[in-house]
Amino acid sequence: MITPPTKNPGWRFPIHGAEDPSSTGEGTTPGSFAHRADIGGPRTFSSPDTPGMPEPSTSTAWDFLPDGWRIEAADGPDSGCGGHNHAEVGDWIRAVPPADFEAITQLEQARLGVVTPEMARVAEREPHLTAFQVRDEVASGRLVIPANRNHLQFELDPMAIGRASKTKINANMGASPVSSSTDEEVEKLKWAERWAADTVMDLSTGGDLDATREAIIRNSSVPIGTVPIYSMIIGRKIEDLDEAMIMETLEHQAAQGVDYFTIHAGVRKAHIPLVRDRLIGIVSRGGSLLAKWMLTHDAENPMYTAWERICEIMRRHDVTFSIGDGLRPGGLADATDAAQLGELEALGELTERAWRCGVQVMIEGPGHVPFDQIEFNMKLQRRLCHGAPFYVLGPLVTDMFPGYDHITSCIGATAAAYHGASMLCYVTPKEHLGLPKRDDVKQGCIAYKIAAHSADIALGIPGSRDNDDELTKARAALNWQKHFDLSFDPDTARAYHDEDLDVDTDFCAMCGHDWCSVRISKEIQEFASGKAEGFDRGRSVRSDALTPEQQEILEKRGVLSPDEIHKLASKAKNKVPTEEGKATCHSDFVDPEEAKRIQGEQLVQLNVAPAHNLPSHDPLI
Repeated sequence: MITPPTKNPGWRFPIHGAEDPSSTGEGTTPGSFAHRADIGGPRTFSSPDTPGMPEPSTSTAWDFLPDGWRIEAADGPDSGCGGHNHAEVGDWIRAVPPADFEAITQLEQARLGVVTPEMARVAEREPHLTAFQVRDEVASGRLVIPANRNHLQFELDPMAIGRASKTKINANMGASPVSSSTDEEVEKLKWAERWAADTVMDLSTGGDLDATREAIIRNSSVPIGTVPIYSMIIGRKIEDLDEAMIMETLEHQAAQGVDYFTIHAGVRKAHIPLVRDRLIGIVSRGGSLLAKWMLTHDAENPMYTAWERICEIMRRHDVTFSIGDGLRPGGLADATDAAQLGELEALGELTERAWRCGVQVMIEGPGHVPFDQIEFNMKLQRRLCHGAPFYVLGPLVTDMFPGYDHITSCIGATAAAYHGASMLCYVTPKEHLGLPKRDDVKQGCIAYKIAAHSADIALGIPGSRDNDDELTKARAALNWQKHFDLSFDPDTARAYHDEDLDVDTDFCAMCGHDWCSVRISKEIQEFASGKAEGFDRGRSVRSDALTPEQQEILEKRGVLSPDEIHKLASKAKNKVPTEEGKATCHSDFVDPEEAKRIQGEQLVQLNVAPAHNLPSHDPLI
């Protein structure tokens, strides 16, 4: 007698209260293993802590108000913030500034209990959050809305970065002294937006930096970040940098509309000896430049000493800090060392000082970090920087795959986002090798959307899995067109499919008709598989002709000959097959037997026997 599977196994799911990332709870998965969505608390959308991880900070931006401010009780969410750590005042609180104070930044408005139009727009874009929750997270310092008042006059669509929101990605671009132009950079901007970059950083170090920056800001619907020190030293030696130059550059870029600045103020003079034994020293351009300045002048980092003056400029325009990690590790051997963690402590101090000035803050992070050290790095930042959003580069989890670093870093980025990062700075295949081109930008964006989306599902952000479930139902129904329409990159998916078989039928080229498990499951009446309402594929059809973009995708693959690609690209309805029996045409429907015939003609029949250690003539193969 066969014993049925037990209904009470000797193990339990490690459920911690997170919501199901599917809005409708479809499927058989037990759901997310993350913490309950504690919006308003320090563990908002967080992974369970591995034993020994640093606990969250007990402080928020509410503990670092400007001098002369106080906190009072409010009547409710219409006039005050919840989700704070001042319950002794009341369930709802607001800040009371000195008389005649004018709130400018999103942080200042939130502290006063105001829901700005930008906060309301964020709530529209993040349906799992209310406008009140967005405001409360901004007031706590755990969420930022990078929206320069000057950029709002153009095409900027406000967005949020923080643990309560979905994980965001940034695309780097910029002209170098040897490559690119203003027009090319605007084209790269639009390309990055096409592939769903949430923010873009202009890292130009060559060409007309001012004109390029102006063009990017005027044409961008996403926040734009810069590293102002690059502009400060164009035509100068770093040794000549002084405070007046710093302030002049910051004021100019803020007036142009830059939404966030990377300022490497955490690289302290005392940290420099700590990098002496590193394999690769300082890999941050801003960090290395300022280290050289400090050694030349035997003085403290001028960005650190002038911090409050910098804050004054940024507050006037509501520019958000992205406090740079100038001592991030550039190789696994240098990760989580004294220099990196010493700088992180300094970033925590700078966060507190910026909050006292009413300026929004996010923190930049590593870099190159072994997979096993990622959670610690994320949760140490959570503690030292009081929950300020963490914006990380990668991290790359191995150093030996140049040309594939969009993959090595995407692995680390997924873990980073699950364990605490709020925004991921993409890495392209050109990382460490050269200036990214158009396709590199696409590959970097896609790799990082994969990482961000995967983490959102794991964290149980409501609705984050909905599109995945819809695509699964389309795949189960063998509804190819709906399958492609729901995918992130429909052109690539369609091109890859038609490369082998340009008929949308009840099998694909991987298994063929007789071996297709999805088709077989669909035919089993007691299974739900493939029977979702509205997903029936109908009769088999020949796919439409390839678009120019799909043709280009197949050309780059180098699998099909130009003639074969041309045939796929030149199909038209109601034409007849070629003399070779392969359709260069498009007919509306194909009966099942015809589909099988086409399979036999068009697919390369592979001999898989050797892979299974079987003789090539084995009848099973």
